[in-house]
Amino acid sequence: MKRFLKTKDYSVSGEEFELILDTELNMLRTYPEPKNLDSYYNSEHYISHSDSANSLVEKLYQYIKKYNLKRKVSLINKYTDSDKTLLDVGAGTGAFLKSAKQNGWETYGIEPSQKARDLALKKGLKLKENLDLLDKRGFQVITLWHVLEHLTDLELQIEKITSLLNNDGTLIIAVPNFKSYDAKYYKEYWAAYDVPRHLSHFSQFSISKLFAKSGMKLVKVKPLIFDSFYVSLLSEKYQHGKGNFLRAFLIGLISNIRAWKTKEYSSLLYILKRD
Repeated sequence: MKRFLKTKDYSVSGEEFELILDTELNMLRTYPEPKNLDSYYNSEHYISHSDSANSLVEKLYQYIKKYNLKRKVSLINKYTDSDKTLLDVGAGTGAFLKSAKQNGWETYGIEPSQKARDLALKKGLKLKENLDLLDKRGFQVITLWHVLEHLTDLELQIEKITSLLNNDGTLIIAVPNFKSYDAKYYKEYWAAYDVPRHLSHFSQFSISKLFAKSGMKLVKVKPLIFDSFYVSLLSEKYQHGKGNFLRAFLIGLISNIRAWKTKEYSSLLYILKRD
């Protein structure tokens, strides 16, 4: 392992961290890993644990989230005929689970944040704090929407999650891609590094390799084209102190155009089945 990049927490603490390259898996790991990670989430600026839409960035995030909800439900509907059991790991405030429930899914969710769980409860969703508290085993679809990068004890968590999947079930994972053009352009200012909340930073190779250890096979990779624009806008703020909407849009667009050939989009959606 060797140092890949030095960056810092631009949104909460201002502390510096290193990204260490795991050459065997072709992924990055955040170093050091703080002992009290919860404190780095306790911020009004941490959008995924809030339903607020006050600033431009928050409004953009909530708009994209609403658009993506329909696409997410449409996607999971493709991977079941009758057993509509869904587990969402890292459910946030429960918006996705609420949409899935309205579309006939039997929903379960995991969310460590008490603040987010309280907001989900207002939507009629009772989320569990961790996987060990689940009162059900065996799901047809398990989703992790920009959650895998947050998990401590990554390999152990992958084993736990895959063990909860039905034999013919589907695992759907969305994560940032540090191989993308916008990641290379913004370097230490790339917002999707989001240290130390993001402990792991994946490539397509690393996802395939990590889940193969748990008997999972990568069957499809899909682009998340809106992420490059949102991430670029945040990255502009981190680099220059304010968001340059025009430049962020340009970099996001260039990233997507280049990825049309390289397939290295800012974020990628992975669909896995048992091997």
